[in-house]
Amino acid sequence: MSELRWYRSLYWRVAVGFIAFLALMLAAEAALFLWTSERIAGSMPARSPRRLAVLVASDVGTALSANSSLDLEKYLDEQYGHVFQSFIVIMRDGRVASNHDDIDDDVLDRARADARLLELGRRRFGGRPGGPGPSEPNGLNFPNAGDPNSADGRPGRALRGFRGAEVAPIVVNGLMAGRVAVLPGGPAFGRVLRELGPELALVGGIVLSIGTVLIAFVVFGPTRRRLRQVQDATERLGGGDVSARAPEDGGDEVADVARSFNRMADELMNRARALEASDKARRQLLADVSHELMTPLTAMRGYVETLSMDGVKLDGPTRERYMQIVEEETHRLERIIGDLLDLARLEGGGGSMRQEHVSIPLLFDRVASRHEAELAKRNVRLIRTTAPGAEKVIGDPDRLEQALQNLAANALRHTPAGGEVALSATKAADGLHVLVRDTGPGIPPEHLPLIFDRFYKVDASRKAATGSGLGLSIVKAIVERHGGTISARNEDGAVFEIVLPVRQKSENS
Repeated sequence: MSELRWYRSLYWRVAVGFIAFLALMLAAEAALFLWTSERIAGSMPARSPRRLAVLVASDVGTALSANSSLDLEKYLDEQYGHVFQSFIVIMRDGRVASNHDDIDDDVLDRARADARLLELGRRRFGGRPGGPGPSEPNGLNFPNAGDPNSADGRPGRALRGFRGAEVAPIVVNGLMAGRVAVLPGGPAFGRVLRELGPELALVGGIVLSIGTVLIAFVVFGPTRRRLRQVQDATERLGGGDVSARAPEDGGDEVADVARSFNRMADELMNRARALEASDKARRQLLADVSHELMTPLTAMRGYVETLSMDGVKLDGPTRERYMQIVEEETHRLERIIGDLLDLARLEGGGGSMRQEHVSIPLLFDRVASRHEAELAKRNVRLIRTTAPGAEKVIGDPDRLEQALQNLAANALRHTPAGGEVALSATKAADGLHVLVRDTGPGIPPEHLPLIFDRFYKVDASRKAATGSGLGLSIVKAIVERHGGTISARNEDGAVFEIVLPVRQKSENS
Protein backbone atom coordinates (compact mmCIF):
# COMPACT_ATOMS: atom_id res chain seq x y z
CA MET A 1 0.00 0.00 0.00
CA SER A 2 1.52 3.29 -1.11
CA GLU A 3 1.98 6.06 1.42
CA LEU A 4 -0.78 8.67 1.23
CA ARG A 5 0.49 12.20 0.72
CA TRP A 6 -1.32 14.70 2.89
CA TYR A 7 -2.10 17.12 0.09
CA ARG A 8 -3.83 14.33 -1.85
CA SER A 9 -5.97 13.28 1.07
CA LEU A 10 -9.71 13.54 0.58
CA TYR A 11 -10.04 15.09 4.04
CA TRP A 12 -7.61 17.87 3.13
CA ARG A 13 -9.36 18.43 -0.19
CA VAL A 14 -12.68 18.76 1.61
CA ALA A 15 -11.14 21.10 4.18
CA VAL A 16 -9.43 23.27 1.56
CA GLY A 17 -12.60 23.30 -0.52
CA PHE A 18 -14.65 24.32 2.49
CA ILE A 19 -12.20 27.11 3.33
CA ALA A 20 -12.25 28.27 -0.30
CA PHE A 21 -16.05 28.23 -0.21
CA LEU A 22 -16.05 30.30 3.00
CA ALA A 23 -13.55 32.72 1.47
CA LEU A 24 -15.79 33.05 -1.59
CA MET A 25 -18.82 33.68 0.58
CA LEU A 26 -16.97 36.22 2.73
CA ALA A 27 -15.75 38.01 -0.38
CA ALA A 28 -19.29 38.03 -1.76
CA GLU A 29 -20.66 39.32 1.53
CA ALA A 30 -18.03 42.04 1.62
CA ALA A 31 -18.92 43.05 -1.93
CA LEU A 32 -22.62 43.02 -1.03
CA PHE A 33 -21.95 45.11 2.05
CA LEU A 34 -20.01 47.67 0.05
CA TRP A 35 -22.71 47.68 -2.60
CA THR A 36 -25.48 48.04 -0.01
CA SER A 37 -23.62 50.80 1.79
CA GLU A 38 -23.14 52.57 -1.49
CA ARG A 39 -26.83 52.19 -2.30
CA ILE A 40 -27.84 53.50 1.11
CA ALA A 41 -25.35 56.34 0.93
CA GLY A 42 -26.49 57.09 -2.61
CA SER A 43 -30.07 57.33 -1.43
CA MET A 44 -29.08 60.01 1.07
CA PRO A 45 -28.64 63.34 -0.72
CA ALA A 46 -27.20 64.72 2.53
CA ARG A 47 -24.89 63.17 5.07
CA SER A 48 -26.96 64.03 8.13
CA PRO A 49 -30.70 64.36 8.94
CA ARG A 50 -30.22 68.07 9.63
CA ARG A 51 -28.72 68.70 6.22
CA LEU A 52 -31.38 66.50 4.63
CA ALA A 53 -34.09 68.63 6.25
CA VAL A 54 -32.48 71.85 5.02
CA LEU A 55 -31.99 70.41 1.52
CA VAL A 56 -35.58 69.18 1.20
CA ALA A 57 -36.97 72.43 2.61
CA SER A 58 -34.98 74.47 0.10
CA ASP A 59 -35.96 72.16 -2.78
CA VAL A 60 -39.66 72.17 -1.88
CA GLY A 61 -39.61 75.95 -1.37
CA THR A 62 -38.09 76.46 -4.82
CA ALA A 63 -40.62 74.09 -6.40
CA LEU A 64 -43.57 75.87 -4.70
CA SER A 65 -42.22 79.26 -5.77
CA ALA A 66 -42.26 78.03 -9.36
CA ASN A 67 -45.63 76.25 -9.09
CA SER A 68 -47.93 77.21 -6.23
CA SER A 69 -50.36 74.40 -7.18
CA LEU A 70 -47.67 71.73 -6.98
CA ASP A 71 -48.88 68.20 -6.16
CA LEU A 72 -46.74 67.82 -3.09
CA GLU A 73 -47.31 64.04 -2.62
CA LYS A 74 -46.37 63.24 -6.23
CA TYR A 75 -43.38 65.54 -6.14
CA LEU A 76 -41.95 64.01 -2.98
CA ASP A 77 -42.51 60.50 -4.31
CA GLU A 78 -40.72 61.30 -7.56
CA GLN A 79 -37.84 63.25 -6.08
CA TYR A 80 -37.31 61.57 -2.71
CA GLY A 81 -39.04 58.20 -2.91
CA HIS A 82 -35.62 56.48 -3.20
CA VAL A 83 -34.35 58.17 0.00
CA PHE A 84 -34.45 55.60 2.82
CA GLN A 85 -34.72 58.26 5.52
CA SER A 86 -38.36 59.24 6.17
CA PHE A 87 -39.43 62.85 6.45
CA ILE A 88 -42.70 64.75 6.54
CA VAL A 89 -43.55 68.08 4.92
CA ILE A 90 -46.05 70.11 6.97
CA MET A 91 -47.47 73.15 5.18
CA ARG A 92 -49.26 76.16 6.75
CA ASP A 93 -52.17 75.62 4.41
CA GLY A 94 -52.89 72.28 6.16
CA ARG A 95 -51.29 69.95 3.64
CA VAL A 96 -49.16 67.07 4.98
CA ALA A 97 -47.00 64.92 2.68
CA SER A 98 -44.15 62.44 3.10
CA ASN A 99 -41.66 60.65 0.86
CA HIS A 100 -42.89 57.16 1.96
CA ASP A 101 -46.34 55.73 2.33
CA ASP A 102 -45.41 53.35 5.14
CA ILE A 103 -45.20 56.00 7.89
CA ASP A 104 -47.32 55.15 10.90
CA ASP A 105 -50.78 56.69 11.02
CA ASP A 106 -50.27 58.17 14.47
CA VAL A 107 -47.19 60.03 13.19
CA LEU A 108 -49.22 61.41 10.31
CA ASP A 109 -52.05 62.37 12.70
CA ARG A 110 -49.62 64.33 14.86
CA ALA A 111 -48.26 66.00 11.71
CA ARG A 112 -51.79 67.03 10.65
CA ALA A 113 -52.42 68.39 14.18
CA ASP A 114 -49.27 70.47 13.91
CA ALA A 115 -50.39 71.64 10.47
CA ARG A 116 -53.62 72.89 12.01
CA LEU A 117 -51.57 74.70 14.66
CA LEU A 118 -49.57 76.35 11.90
CA GLU A 119 -52.78 77.29 10.10
CA LEU A 120 -54.22 78.68 13.38
CA GLY A 121 -51.11 80.76 13.89
CA ARG A 122 -51.39 82.13 10.38
CA ARG A 123 -54.98 83.20 11.00
CA ARG A 124 -54.10 84.88 14.30
CA PHE A 125 -51.86 87.14 12.30
CA GLY A 126 -54.66 88.38 10.13
CA GLY A 127 -55.01 85.76 7.53
CA ARG A 128 -51.57 86.35 6.26
CA PRO A 129 -48.21 84.96 7.11
CA GLY A 130 -47.46 88.15 9.00
CA GLY A 131 -45.54 91.31 8.38
CA PRO A 132 -41.99 92.20 9.03
CA GLY A 133 -41.15 92.84 12.63
CA PRO A 134 -38.67 95.33 13.98
CA SER A 135 -36.17 92.61 14.72
CA GLU A 136 -36.64 90.67 11.43
CA PRO A 137 -35.61 92.84 8.46
CA ASN A 138 -35.34 89.69 6.27
CA GLY A 139 -39.08 89.75 5.54
CA LEU A 140 -39.92 86.69 7.64
CA ASN A 141 -42.49 88.62 9.63
CA PHE A 142 -43.63 85.50 11.50
CA PRO A 143 -42.14 86.00 14.99
CA ASN A 144 -39.27 83.57 15.70
CA ALA A 145 -39.74 82.02 12.26
CA GLY A 146 -36.22 80.74 12.38
CA ASP A 147 -36.94 78.65 15.47
CA PRO A 148 -37.47 75.15 14.12
CA ASN A 149 -39.21 74.04 17.32
CA SER A 150 -41.84 76.81 17.29
CA ALA A 151 -45.22 76.01 15.80
CA ASP A 152 -46.49 79.54 15.58
CA GLY A 153 -43.38 81.59 16.03
CA ARG A 154 -43.60 81.73 19.78
CA PRO A 155 -40.63 80.46 21.74
CA GLY A 156 -41.09 77.14 23.56
CA ARG A 157 -44.00 75.86 21.48
CA ALA A 158 -42.46 72.97 19.51
CA LEU A 159 -43.98 70.68 16.88
CA ARG A 160 -45.92 68.15 18.91
CA GLY A 161 -44.83 64.53 18.61
CA PHE A 162 -41.57 65.33 16.84
CA ARG A 163 -39.13 65.56 19.69
CA GLY A 164 -35.68 64.61 18.38
CA ALA A 165 -36.68 65.31 14.77
CA GLU A 166 -34.60 67.60 12.60
CA VAL A 167 -36.85 70.46 11.40
CA ALA A 168 -36.18 73.05 8.71
CA PRO A 169 -38.50 75.85 7.52
CA ILE A 170 -39.85 75.99 3.97
CA VAL A 171 -39.56 79.53 2.62
CA VAL A 172 -41.62 80.53 -0.39
CA ASN A 173 -41.09 84.00 -1.83
CA GLY A 174 -39.46 85.15 1.37
CA LEU A 175 -42.29 83.87 3.59
CA MET A 176 -42.30 80.79 5.80
CA ALA A 177 -44.80 78.35 4.20
CA GLY A 178 -44.19 75.21 6.20
CA ARG A 179 -41.75 72.87 7.83
CA VAL A 180 -39.77 69.73 6.88
CA ALA A 181 -39.38 67.25 9.74
CA VAL A 182 -36.86 64.42 9.28
CA LEU A 183 -38.06 61.64 11.57
CA PRO A 184 -35.60 60.31 14.15
CA GLY A 185 -34.24 56.75 14.17
CA GLY A 186 -32.71 56.48 10.71
CA PRO A 187 -34.05 54.43 7.81
CA ALA A 188 -36.54 51.70 8.74
CA PHE A 189 -35.08 48.20 8.41
CA GLY A 190 -38.20 46.91 6.73
CA ARG A 191 -37.97 49.60 4.06
CA VAL A 192 -34.30 48.85 3.41
CA LEU A 193 -35.14 45.15 3.25
CA ARG A 194 -37.97 45.75 0.80
CA GLU A 195 -35.80 47.91 -1.37
CA LEU A 196 -32.62 45.81 -1.34
CA GLY A 197 -33.96 42.40 -0.29
CA PRO A 198 -34.76 41.02 -3.75
CA GLU A 199 -31.41 42.09 -5.17
CA LEU A 200 -29.52 40.79 -2.13
CA ALA A 201 -31.39 37.47 -2.27
CA LEU A 202 -30.68 37.15 -5.99
CA VAL A 203 -26.97 37.89 -5.62
CA GLY A 204 -26.65 35.68 -2.54
CA GLY A 205 -28.44 32.83 -4.31
CA ILE A 206 -26.16 33.16 -7.31
CA VAL A 207 -23.04 33.17 -5.12
CA LEU A 208 -24.30 30.19 -3.13
CA SER A 209 -25.15 28.28 -6.30
CA ILE A 210 -21.77 29.01 -7.86
CA GLY A 211 -19.96 27.99 -4.68
CA THR A 212 -22.00 24.80 -4.38
CA VAL A 213 -21.37 23.87 -8.01
CA LEU A 214 -17.65 24.57 -7.69
CA ILE A 215 -17.34 22.50 -4.51
CA ALA A 216 -19.40 19.68 -6.04
CA PHE A 217 -17.38 19.52 -9.25
CA VAL A 218 -13.90 20.35 -7.94
CA VAL A 219 -13.89 18.53 -4.58
CA PHE A 220 -16.59 15.87 -4.66
CA GLY A 221 -16.99 15.34 -8.42
CA PRO A 222 -13.81 13.30 -9.03
CA THR A 223 -14.29 11.42 -5.76
CA ARG A 224 -17.88 10.52 -6.62
CA ARG A 225 -16.87 9.40 -10.10
CA ARG A 226 -14.13 7.09 -8.78
CA LEU A 227 -16.42 5.76 -6.04
CA ARG A 228 -18.95 4.88 -8.73
CA GLN A 229 -16.19 3.05 -10.60
CA VAL A 230 -15.32 1.08 -7.45
CA GLN A 231 -19.02 0.32 -6.96
CA ASP A 232 -19.33 -0.82 -10.57
CA ALA A 233 -16.28 -3.08 -10.21
CA THR A 234 -17.73 -4.52 -6.99
CA GLU A 235 -21.05 -5.30 -8.67
CA ARG A 236 -19.30 -6.90 -11.63
CA LEU A 237 -17.15 -9.01 -9.34
CA GLY A 238 -20.23 -10.05 -7.39
CA GLY A 239 -21.86 -10.98 -10.69
CA GLY A 240 -19.08 -13.43 -11.50
CA ASP A 241 -16.72 -11.27 -13.54
CA VAL A 242 -13.39 -12.12 -11.88
CA SER A 243 -11.57 -9.71 -14.21
CA ALA A 244 -13.38 -6.68 -12.74
CA ARG A 245 -10.94 -4.11 -11.42
CA ALA A 246 -11.29 -0.54 -10.12
CA PRO A 247 -9.10 2.31 -11.46
CA GLU A 248 -6.29 3.12 -9.04
CA ASP A 249 -5.56 6.63 -10.31
CA GLY A 250 -5.41 9.38 -7.70
CA GLY A 251 -3.56 9.54 -4.44
CA ASP A 252 -6.35 9.85 -1.89
CA GLU A 253 -8.31 7.42 0.26
CA VAL A 254 -10.53 6.39 -2.65
CA ALA A 255 -7.44 5.22 -4.55
CA ASP A 256 -6.40 3.20 -1.48
CA VAL A 257 -9.86 1.62 -1.40
CA ALA A 258 -9.55 0.79 -5.12
CA ARG A 259 -6.12 -0.77 -4.59
CA SER A 260 -7.42 -2.83 -1.67
CA PHE A 261 -10.37 -3.97 -3.76
CA ASN A 262 -8.09 -4.96 -6.63
CA ARG A 263 -5.82 -6.94 -4.30
CA MET A 264 -8.89 -8.68 -2.91
CA ALA A 265 -10.13 -9.40 -6.44
CA ASP A 266 -6.70 -10.80 -7.41
CA GLU A 267 -6.70 -13.00 -4.34
CA LEU A 268 -10.22 -14.21 -5.05
CA MET A 269 -9.29 -14.94 -8.65
CA ASN A 270 -6.18 -16.85 -7.57
CA ARG A 271 -8.20 -18.85 -5.07
CA ALA A 272 -10.89 -19.52 -7.65
CA ARG A 273 -8.25 -20.75 -10.08
CA ALA A 274 -6.63 -22.82 -7.35
CA LEU A 275 -9.98 -24.36 -6.45
CA GLU A 276 -10.68 -25.04 -10.11
CA ALA A 277 -7.26 -26.61 -10.54
CA SER A 278 -7.71 -28.61 -7.34
CA ASP A 279 -11.10 -29.83 -8.46
CA LYS A 280 -9.68 -30.75 -11.83
CA ALA A 281 -6.77 -32.54 -10.17
CA ARG A 282 -9.17 -34.37 -7.88
CA ARG A 283 -11.26 -35.59 -10.79
CA GLN A 284 -8.12 -36.56 -12.67
CA LEU A 285 -6.79 -38.36 -9.61
CA LEU A 286 -10.01 -40.31 -9.24
CA ALA A 287 -9.86 -41.26 -12.91
CA ASP A 288 -6.18 -42.25 -12.66
CA VAL A 289 -6.67 -44.23 -9.47
CA SER A 290 -9.67 -46.01 -10.95
CA HIS A 291 -7.67 -46.84 -14.08
CA GLU A 292 -4.61 -48.05 -12.16
CA LEU A 293 -6.66 -50.16 -9.78
CA MET A 294 -8.89 -51.62 -12.49
CA THR A 295 -5.92 -52.98 -14.47
CA PRO A 296 -4.73 -55.53 -11.84
CA LEU A 297 -8.26 -56.18 -10.64
CA THR A 298 -9.42 -57.01 -14.17
CA ALA A 299 -6.49 -59.37 -14.68
CA MET A 300 -7.05 -61.02 -11.31
CA ARG A 301 -10.76 -61.45 -11.96
CA GLY A 302 -10.16 -62.97 -15.38
CA TYR A 303 -7.68 -65.56 -14.17
CA VAL A 304 -9.70 -66.38 -11.05
CA GLU A 305 -12.82 -66.94 -13.16
CA THR A 306 -10.82 -69.15 -15.52
CA LEU A 307 -9.46 -71.21 -12.63
CA SER A 308 -12.92 -71.60 -11.14
CA MET A 309 -14.65 -72.79 -14.30
CA ASP A 310 -15.73 -76.46 -14.06
CA GLY A 311 -15.68 -77.08 -17.79
CA VAL A 312 -12.10 -75.93 -18.26
CA LYS A 313 -9.43 -78.54 -17.61
CA LEU A 314 -6.05 -76.95 -16.85
CA ASP A 315 -2.84 -78.85 -16.45
CA GLY A 316 -0.59 -78.26 -13.46
CA PRO A 317 1.95 -75.88 -15.03
CA THR A 318 -0.81 -73.73 -16.56
CA ARG A 319 -2.72 -73.53 -13.30
CA GLU A 320 0.50 -72.65 -11.46
CA ARG A 321 1.29 -69.93 -14.03
CA TYR A 322 -2.20 -68.46 -13.63
CA MET A 323 -1.89 -68.45 -9.88
CA GLN A 324 1.50 -66.74 -10.16
CA ILE A 325 -0.01 -64.02 -12.33
CA VAL A 326 -2.81 -63.49 -9.81
CA GLU A 327 -0.24 -63.23 -7.03
CA GLU A 328 1.83 -60.70 -9.00
CA GLU A 329 -1.24 -58.58 -9.71
CA THR A 330 -2.17 -58.76 -6.04
CA HIS A 331 1.26 -57.46 -5.06
CA ARG A 332 0.98 -54.76 -7.70
CA LEU A 333 -2.39 -53.73 -6.31
CA GLU A 334 -0.91 -53.60 -2.81
CA ARG A 335 1.96 -51.43 -4.02
CA ILE A 336 -0.41 -48.99 -5.72
CA ILE A 337 -2.60 -48.72 -2.64
CA GLY A 338 0.44 -48.40 -0.39
CA ASP A 339 1.93 -45.68 -2.57
CA LEU A 340 -1.39 -43.81 -2.63
CA LEU A 341 -1.65 -43.92 1.16
CA ASP A 342 1.98 -42.90 1.53
CA LEU A 343 1.56 -39.98 -0.89
CA ALA A 344 -1.65 -38.88 0.87
CA ARG A 345 0.14 -38.81 4.23
CA LEU A 346 3.09 -36.87 2.84
CA GLU A 347 1.06 -34.29 0.93
CA GLY A 348 -1.46 -33.89 3.74
CA GLY A 349 1.25 -33.24 6.33
CA GLY A 350 0.42 -36.41 8.21
CA GLY A 351 3.02 -38.58 9.85
CA SER A 352 6.03 -37.41 11.78
CA MET A 353 9.30 -36.41 10.14
CA ARG A 354 12.39 -37.09 12.22
CA GLN A 355 15.16 -34.54 12.46
CA GLU A 356 18.51 -36.32 12.59
CA HIS A 357 21.97 -36.04 11.16
CA VAL A 358 21.85 -38.09 7.96
CA SER A 359 25.08 -39.30 6.35
CA ILE A 360 24.99 -38.76 2.60
CA PRO A 361 27.76 -41.33 1.83
CA LEU A 362 25.85 -43.89 3.89
CA LEU A 363 22.70 -43.22 1.84
CA PHE A 364 24.67 -43.73 -1.37
CA ASP A 365 26.07 -47.02 0.00
CA ARG A 366 22.59 -48.31 0.86
CA VAL A 367 21.40 -47.48 -2.67
CA ALA A 368 24.34 -49.37 -4.12
CA SER A 369 23.70 -52.38 -1.87
CA ARG A 370 20.03 -52.61 -2.81
CA HIS A 371 20.63 -52.46 -6.57
CA GLU A 372 23.91 -54.41 -6.58
CA ALA A 373 22.49 -57.45 -8.35
CA GLU A 374 20.68 -55.41 -11.02
CA LEU A 375 23.80 -53.30 -11.65
CA ALA A 376 25.95 -56.38 -12.11
CA LYS A 377 23.37 -58.14 -14.27
CA ARG A 378 23.11 -55.24 -16.71
CA ASN A 379 26.73 -54.12 -16.42
CA VAL A 380 25.77 -50.63 -15.27
CA ARG A 381 28.29 -48.65 -13.23
CA LEU A 382 27.17 -46.69 -10.15
CA ILE A 383 29.41 -43.71 -9.39
CA ARG A 384 29.17 -42.06 -5.95
CA THR A 385 30.72 -38.65 -5.25
CA THR A 386 30.46 -36.57 -2.05
CA ALA A 387 32.14 -33.15 -2.04
CA PRO A 388 33.76 -31.78 1.15
CA GLY A 389 31.17 -30.17 3.42
CA ALA A 390 28.30 -32.16 1.91
CA GLU A 391 28.65 -35.24 4.07
CA LYS A 392 25.68 -34.59 6.35
CA VAL A 393 22.22 -33.09 6.24
CA ILE A 394 19.41 -32.73 8.79
CA GLY A 395 16.31 -34.79 7.98
CA ASP A 396 14.44 -38.07 8.24
CA PRO A 397 16.89 -40.82 7.17
CA ASP A 398 14.19 -43.31 6.17
CA ARG A 399 12.28 -40.82 4.03
CA LEU A 400 15.43 -39.44 2.40
CA GLU A 401 16.55 -42.98 1.60
CA GLN A 402 13.11 -43.73 0.14
CA ALA A 403 13.37 -40.68 -2.15
CA LEU A 404 16.91 -41.53 -3.23
CA GLN A 405 16.04 -45.20 -3.81
CA ASN A 406 13.09 -44.21 -6.03
CA LEU A 407 15.26 -41.89 -8.12
CA ALA A 408 18.04 -44.48 -8.42
CA ALA A 409 15.57 -47.22 -9.41
CA ASN A 410 14.03 -44.89 -12.00
CA ALA A 411 17.49 -44.03 -13.39
CA LEU A 412 18.60 -47.67 -13.46
CA ARG A 413 15.37 -48.72 -15.20
CA HIS A 414 16.00 -46.28 -18.07
CA THR A 415 19.77 -46.73 -18.37
CA PRO A 416 20.87 -49.09 -21.16
CA ALA A 417 23.24 -52.00 -20.51
CA GLY A 418 26.82 -50.83 -20.12
CA GLY A 419 25.61 -47.37 -19.09
CA GLU A 420 26.25 -45.34 -16.00
CA VAL A 421 24.29 -43.96 -13.03
CA ALA A 422 25.94 -41.24 -10.94
CA LEU A 423 25.04 -40.10 -7.40
CA SER A 424 26.70 -36.86 -6.28
CA ALA A 425 26.39 -34.37 -3.42
CA THR A 426 27.76 -30.83 -3.25
CA LYS A 427 27.25 -27.93 -0.89
CA ALA A 428 26.31 -24.47 -2.20
CA ALA A 429 25.05 -21.20 -0.78
CA ASP A 430 21.41 -22.17 -1.26
CA GLY A 431 21.75 -25.64 0.31
CA LEU A 432 22.89 -29.20 -0.25
CA HIS A 433 22.58 -30.39 -3.86
CA VAL A 434 22.03 -34.12 -4.46
CA LEU A 435 22.08 -35.18 -8.13
CA VAL A 436 21.02 -38.47 -9.73
CA ARG A 437 22.22 -38.82 -13.34
CA ASP A 438 21.75 -41.55 -15.92
CA THR A 439 22.99 -42.11 -19.45
CA GLY A 440 19.60 -43.04 -20.83
CA PRO A 441 17.67 -41.35 -23.67
CA GLY A 442 16.59 -38.48 -21.44
CA ILE A 443 13.14 -37.00 -20.98
CA PRO A 444 11.34 -35.28 -23.88
CA PRO A 445 11.15 -31.55 -23.11
CA GLU A 446 7.36 -31.47 -23.38
CA HIS A 447 7.14 -34.06 -20.57
CA LEU A 448 9.52 -32.36 -18.12
CA PRO A 449 6.85 -30.16 -16.44
CA LEU A 450 4.58 -33.21 -15.90
CA ILE A 451 6.82 -35.99 -14.67
CA PHE A 452 6.13 -35.27 -10.98
CA ASP A 453 2.35 -35.59 -11.47
CA ARG A 454 0.54 -38.63 -10.10
CA PHE A 455 0.39 -41.65 -12.41
CA TYR A 456 2.30 -39.81 -15.13
CA LYS A 457 4.52 -42.11 -17.19
CA VAL A 458 6.72 -41.37 -20.16
CA ASP A 459 6.23 -44.85 -21.51
CA ALA A 460 6.44 -44.00 -25.20
CA SER A 461 9.89 -42.41 -25.02
CA ARG A 462 11.51 -44.24 -22.11
CA LYS A 463 10.31 -47.81 -22.63
CA ALA A 464 7.37 -49.33 -20.86
CA ALA A 465 7.50 -48.88 -17.14
CA THR A 466 6.21 -51.34 -14.61
CA GLY A 467 5.86 -48.86 -11.76
CA SER A 468 2.68 -47.30 -10.44
CA GLY A 469 3.46 -43.83 -11.71
CA LEU A 470 3.55 -42.50 -8.13
CA GLY A 471 7.26 -42.81 -7.40
CA LEU A 472 8.32 -39.33 -8.54
CA SER A 473 5.25 -37.78 -6.86
CA ILE A 474 6.31 -39.42 -3.58
CA VAL A 475 9.90 -38.18 -4.04
CA LYS A 476 8.64 -34.62 -4.57
CA ALA A 477 6.41 -34.81 -1.48
CA ILE A 478 9.30 -36.08 0.67
CA VAL A 479 11.66 -33.34 -0.54
CA GLU A 480 9.08 -30.61 0.02
CA ARG A 481 8.35 -31.92 3.53
CA HIS A 482 12.06 -31.33 4.21
CA GLY A 483 11.74 -27.74 2.91
CA GLY A 484 13.62 -28.51 -0.29
CA THR A 485 12.96 -28.53 -4.01
CA ILE A 486 13.41 -31.05 -6.81
CA SER A 487 13.77 -30.50 -10.55
CA ALA A 488 14.56 -32.51 -13.67
CA ARG A 489 16.49 -31.67 -16.81
CA ASN A 490 18.42 -33.30 -19.65
CA GLU A 491 22.24 -33.33 -19.78
CA ASP A 492 23.37 -36.31 -21.88
CA GLY A 493 20.64 -38.21 -20.13
CA ALA A 494 18.18 -37.43 -17.37
CA VAL A 495 19.30 -35.43 -14.33
CA PHE A 496 17.22 -35.15 -11.14
CA GLU A 497 18.46 -32.53 -8.69
CA ILE A 498 17.39 -32.27 -5.05
CA VAL A 499 18.20 -29.09 -3.09
CA LEU A 500 17.88 -29.50 0.69
CA PRO A 501 18.28 -26.59 3.13
CA VAL A 502 21.33 -26.74 5.36
CA ARG A 503 20.11 -26.20 8.92
CA GLN A 504 21.03 -27.04 12.47
CA LYS A 505 19.39 -29.89 14.34
CA SER A 506 16.76 -28.63 16.76
CA GLU A 507 17.32 -29.35 20.46
CA ASN A 508 14.03 -31.23 20.92
CA SER A 509 14.44 -33.40 17.82
